[in-house]
Amino acid sequence: MNVALFVLHGLTLALAWFACVNVAAALLVAIGARPLAALAGIRTPRFWLGLRLAPAVISIAFVAVVFLPSHWKYEPRELVEGFDLTLSVLAVAAAATIAAAAIRGVAAWRLASSRTQAWLRNAQPIALRETSIPAFVIETDAPVMALVGVVRPRLLIARAVLDALTGEELRAGVAHEIGHHRAWDNLKRLAICAAPDLLAATAAARAIEGRWVSASEHDADRRACETGPARCALASALVKVARLTPRMTTIAEPICTLVDGGEIASRVRRLLDDGAPAASARRAASGRIVVALLAATLALGYAPLLRAVHIATEVLVHTLP
Repeated sequence: MNVALFVLHGLTLALAWFACVNVAAALLVAIGARPLAALAGIRTPRFWLGLRLAPAVISIAFVAVVFLPSHWKYEPRELVEGFDLTLSVLAVAAAATIAAAAIRGVAAWRLASSRTQAWLRNAQPIALRETSIPAFVIETDAPVMALVGVVRPRLLIARAVLDALTGEELRAGVAHEIGHHRAWDNLKRLAICAAPDLLAATAAARAIEGRWVSASEHDADRRACETGPARCALASALVKVARLTPRMTTIAEPICTLVDGGEIASRVRRLLDDGAPAASARRAASGRIVVALLAATLALGYAPLLRAVHIATEVLVHTLP
């Protein structure tokens, strides 16, 4: 048995399956993105992040959990089949998709690092009682309050912002950035940049990412404000920083800022709304039930699924040119 040839053939098939599943999942997400975006009741960032990463996660999970075990269990070692043209092209396309995603991720990380170093060049440490995260006052024309870094997070506050906010407003803004830190939002931004899928270049991806940014900002606001006075202080801080900002833009790098991408009006309205929040606990419980049911279904049908995938692979290998 030629082990190297067996492994290479299996890798080619794995990449081909990755490409096929990725295309199918990306199409489903792209088609469903517009109607889902119209559902104003869905505000949780977890939902939009899951939808954005679904093609990559589903493709990787299918190859790792279904195809590779199926190939190892049922593929005979004695006779390794040849490399068909169509499967080889699909494998090359999948490898290119993964490589492009890695390049996007590295580029986003380097851009974030470069921007952070530029901000820190003339920074001065500042002591904040609200957090143990290292905080710095930065001298920049952009009126930012930003959380940078994933492994070593740092809180950066522009001098103009520090001068404009009252003590209560500053505490509320810092609490908002701590909310991003606790939710690992910078890591999630990096995951979106580095997701290996064909959805990345589509308008649907941009719409979903925009929805996630909006939902994550509302979620950080909620984490920061448990009382009425805190909500009012954060709303006031948002308005003040927005007035200092000549043009609202979303930073593409994995960096969270206080007024990321705008949406100031809707955030202020929600902060000043005394009504009870949506029943997120019920939605979370429903989501856990759905996941449990899917896991149980997969567990019961796992062995037949492995066999079915192997049969489908054999049919494709012997049918495609």
